[in-house]
Amino acid sequence: MAHAARNQIGPYQLLRLLRTGHTSQVWVALGGADTERYALKVLKEEFRKDRSQVAQMKHEFAVGRELEHPRVIRCFDFNIDGQVPYLVLELFGSRNIKQVLNEGINQIAVRASTIIKQSADGLAYFHEKGWVHRDVKLDNYLLDDNWNVKLIDFSLAVKIKTGLTRLIPSRAKVQGTRSYMSPEQIRGEPLDERADIYSFGCMLYEMIGGRPPYTAENADDLLHKHLRANVPTLLSLQANVTEEFAELLQIMMAKNINKRIPNMNDFRKEFSKIRIYRKPPQPTPQ
Repeated sequence: MAHAARNQIGPYQLLRLLRTGHTSQVWVALGGADTERYALKVLKEEFRKDRSQVAQMKHEFAVGRELEHPRVIRCFDFNIDGQVPYLVLELFGSRNIKQVLNEGINQIAVRASTIIKQSADGLAYFHEKGWVHRDVKLDNYLLDDNWNVKLIDFSLAVKIKTGLTRLIPSRAKVQGTRSYMSPEQIRGEPLDERADIYSFGCMLYEMIGGRPPYTAENADDLLHKHLRANVPTLLSLQANVTEEFAELLQIMMAKNINKRIPNMNDFRKEFSKIRIYRKPPQPTPQ
């Protein structure tokens, strides 16, 4: 990318590429007016004239600029340098939970309780501010070197409808990641925090079990399983998991939205009462 070649976007000096996604790159950058380091989320060249992608980045900033919580990434600015849209974010961690899980399930397992608590704290705050995230997954939680967690990527977030607005019929654009989407999200129905609770349950299932609750050979079959298939038990993958934790995940992934845990505060209360594992996982010898 031309701007990266000259190592400058707006007032920010690009230092190194941190990670690459489908539509964007994230760079470590030095602020022009100070010595602070930031994360710059920059649209890839092929998406810079895509109005929907630019709009999503603007929306992510509109949502994120009002958020301030230790378990949620800070959003500082959105701008366009020439034809390069970019978002200025707090610099935090270089890996997400999915990447760490891919390196080996045990290093996640020995820290699972803390990671889950911090992940839940971030999502609970997001809901308290009136938003449904719509893309809760392992990829959207960053980890730093001390295993602290932050929720990221607010580009698909929608406002939770309250009061009379709940009664107004509407159909949302179907967006999200297929391995984690709730039935109501797939159907394009109005969403509240229980859609994220379903996704969070799928995420925890994968984090502890090593794979998502549903897999399929094609997208349609995968979505059909979220809509119709029996909710799997984590005990089928992890004999060391307690029945209480496996049951909690099944309640979170209930097809019927009214049978799920109603909010993240209730999840945190229930999670605090139980153990994940029958026998605590032991650190892998160095």
